Amino acid sequence: MVRVRRLLRHLLFTPWRVRAAFGRPLLKDIEAVIAQAERSHRAELRFAIEGSMPLTQVWRGVSARQRALEGYAQLRVWDTEENNGILIYVQLADHAIEIIADRGIAARVDPAEWRTIARQMEAAYHGGDFRGGSLAGIAAVSALLARHFPPGPANPDELPNRPVIVA
Repeated sequence: MVRVRRLLRHLLFTPWRVRAAFGRPLLKDIEAVIAQAERSHRAELRFAIEGSMPLTQVWRGVSARQRALEGYAQLRVWDTEENNGILIYVQLADHAIEIIADRGIAARVDPAEWRTIARQMEAAYHGGDFRGGSLAGIAAVSALLARHFPPGPANPDELPNRPVIVA
């Protein structure tokens, strides 16, 4: 029964709902905030939004975490010189946020800290505050990254800052 409810939730989650939550102005703001935040640390941030997963994956029980790991690989978040890429993955149909850290960051930051930030974002989204939740989440992630990867003289922008909407 749980699988069927989840399947229906994904089936009925339309692309316009993604655009309603993450319109063009918010996407531009996320991009700008990521670009600004990356000046405070050497890590690289990616932000991905997925409305609903492919129904075959929902039926097979693929979790939001598993989808985030797939997105992490597809977006090549791992492809940074210092292994310091981060993916913030938003899965709207399941109301899930996953933060995936590359091994250089994972060795320094407790996973519980990522979970705390993700739960704060989920709470904001649950209240309909997609702007506040997204920008606060990026700020919280960046604060952690600045502590562990302070900026150096060379701070290249290795990954795109533009958020990705997964189709």
